[in-house]
Amino acid sequence: MTTPAQDAPLVFPSVAFRPLRLSVICAVLAAVATLLAGYLGNPLFGVFFGGGLALGLSNALLVRRSVESITAKDHPLKSQMALNSATRLLVISVVGLGIAYLFRPLGLGVLAGLALFEVLLVATTALPVLKELRRSAAADASEGFEGTEGTAQ
Repeated sequence: MTTPAQDAPLVFPSVAFRPLRLSVICAVLAAVATLLAGYLGNPLFGVFFGGGLALGLSNALLVRRSVESITAKDHPLKSQMALNSATRLLVISVVGLGIAYLFRPLGLGVLAGLALFEVLLVATTALPVLKELRRSAAADASEGFEGTEGTAQ
């Protein structure tokens, strides 16, 4: 008998998520955006942009916390993770869209900050993983050459 997908055990690989590094990058980007927006006459756009980055960072930290708490259970379920993710994304979307609407047009900086944060998150987590994969593939390839030197004649 097979287990339905939503009730199947949840298995998460370790992720190269470095919140401190991401926080520093976000702070620098928020400062640059605020200075640039101020230079262009709309410093509030930069502030909202930084708020979007902060909202994205808080979402990423909440993801990590929920993954740790759900996978720590004896029988973690995908449905629990899906419900948690949907709720969290709904709240963040409502907050971001609410700010964008209430403070339009400058409030759109929140949505720009959220969008850029997602790009940063993918880049800062995927690049170290890809580097490690390349390094391990190169190590495997060099071991393969050493093991076949004596057999080819």
